[in-house]
Amino acid sequence: MEERLLGSEREDGSDLKGRIWAESRKLWRVAFPSMLSRVTSFGILVVTQLFMGHIGDVDLAAFALIQTINVLFVNGILLGMSSATETLCGQAFGAKQYHMMGIYLQRSWIVNIATATILVLVFIFTTPIFTLLGEEEDIARVAGNIALWFIPILYYYVFSLTIQMYLQAQLKNMIIAWLSTCSFLLHVLLSWIFVIKLNLGIPGAMGAMIISCWLLVFGEFVYIFGGWCPNTWKGFNKAAFYDILPVVKLSISSGVMLCLELWYSSILVLLAGYMKNAEIAISAFSICLNISTWEFMLCIGFLGAACVRVSNELGRGNAKAAKFSIKVILSTSVCVGAFFFIVCLIFSKNISHFFTSNEEVAETVSSLSILLSFSMLLNSVQPVFTGVVIGAGRQGVVALINIGCYYLIGLPIGIVLGYVAHLQVKGVWIGMICGLVTQTLTVMYITWRTDWDEQVNEIRLWSSKFIKTR
Repeated sequence: MEERLLGSEREDGSDLKGRIWAESRKLWRVAFPSMLSRVTSFGILVVTQLFMGHIGDVDLAAFALIQTINVLFVNGILLGMSSATETLCGQAFGAKQYHMMGIYLQRSWIVNIATATILVLVFIFTTPIFTLLGEEEDIARVAGNIALWFIPILYYYVFSLTIQMYLQAQLKNMIIAWLSTCSFLLHVLLSWIFVIKLNLGIPGAMGAMIISCWLLVFGEFVYIFGGWCPNTWKGFNKAAFYDILPVVKLSISSGVMLCLELWYSSILVLLAGYMKNAEIAISAFSICLNISTWEFMLCIGFLGAACVRVSNELGRGNAKAAKFSIKVILSTSVCVGAFFFIVCLIFSKNISHFFTSNEEVAETVSSLSILLSFSMLLNSVQPVFTGVVIGAGRQGVVALINIGCYYLIGLPIGIVLGYVAHLQVKGVWIGMICGLVTQTLTVMYITWRTDWDEQVNEIRLWSSKFIKTR
């Protein structure tokens, strides 16, 4: 089974060209389905925002606030905690402990459902929270109404994220790509019917999103429970309730690491709400972040590939292969980032009109095109090293780095340039880039200095604490 999924050692070839080609095949086997599923899943949010923009400016600003603050807040926690599933399943697969993967998935469901239930409060009290933060009354009131529709989406994240990590670790994520694509196309159709044809407004836009998202999850359940994962899913097992504390610890460190990254942009959008013409500032900044995030979803495919390849090879005890895979993935991702860097510089003004019919918002987006282009280039580098960290199970170290780079360097620079230097949204964006550059360089240095042979030994000792059932 392992040779069929990971490829035999003979496949690598003795020459560098052959090794690169073999590694690229393994890379794209993970990255392409991950890209397709991430882009289409995020595309559901973007399509919803597109239809919100045609309902009204206040609705667009309210949805933008929820998406970039509430959703990123809870998604950051749940995505981070789900990355623990990716680490454990990837290493278990590399070590041929296939039966443990289904147990890890069930443990992650227990931990994440409990966490999501607590996070429901974020959506219930959206209006008071935004009012307390000083957002405009009309935006806060509409945001509170929209936020309640996101509660079913919160539990959708629990299952969608963990199942994707579980299937991706065993190179079976193509099914998620197809399901996500079908869900996205259905969402476009339902949004057009509910919002444009039936004129249902906010309930129509949000209802279409809930239906599309949960149909995706039901499709994943059918695939897993229907017998398409015979080696890794043995049914529900009471062992999922045993030894759950180590999973909780790893989930917390993973959650802290990734949520600090995602919250970073959310805080910057919140700062935009205190500027002059708050609706324009929030809408423009949110559109730029959506464009950047859509490209980031592609690069998250490389994050997944880095995590799977590193965790698989470390689980197999092959440090040399892990290092080589990092080099190939990074080179490929940078080429993709350079392409989008050029495209964004050329077409940035035209792209903004897909999101809004407000010329003032479109002009503000266009003025940020250079900063947006550099953000897209950085997006091609940072996720690769994040994936390496997740694959090696070193999330706790990067969590501390994120605090220093994002919140002690990037955020203060953004505040100073935005408010003291009166650069407004541009200043906030420059601060965001400074934090991102610092974080990327720091993690890059740590990866370069890592003793991967020693890392293999640590992984073996660490994994032995998890590979057990009762």
